[in-house]
Amino acid sequence: MSEDRVDELLGVVRANGGRATSARRAILQMLLEHDDEHPTAEHITAAVRRSQPEIAESTVYRFLDELDKLGIINHVRLGHGPAVYHFTEHTAHHHLVCRSCGRVVEVPHEAFDVLRATLLRDYEFVIEPQHLTFDGHCSACS
Repeated sequence: MSEDRVDELLGVVRANGGRATSARRAILQMLLEHDDEHPTAEHITAAVRRSQPEIAESTVYRFLDELDKLGIINHVRLGHGPAVYHFTEHTAHHHLVCRSCGRVVEVPHEAFDVLRATLLRDYEFVIEPQHLTFDGHCSACS
């Protein structure tokens, strides 16, 4: 995890009227450290509180909302569970969520090329999905 990346992101926050506090720095550090996971706000709060126990859960939620509005992160709902967070700079991908075991499989954006072409051809509609989630059953549970 790069301090330079945290400073860069806090610079974007400041440039848009936000503040660069130690709590916000800790939240960004946690997001970068867990970038390959699907952290929830609760997971982020618990991880940040290990080093800064005074950080309120509402602080985490407000900052996540701010980062979402700035286009730095976006939130995704994986099935019926709580929202999870991703950096927007990641390659577009979608999720398959097993209803039985909760397994999450990331699927590349290109996997839906045929669907996009079909919707354009048959319905004259262009879809621009950011993150899609499909419920179903993985091979182990079906």
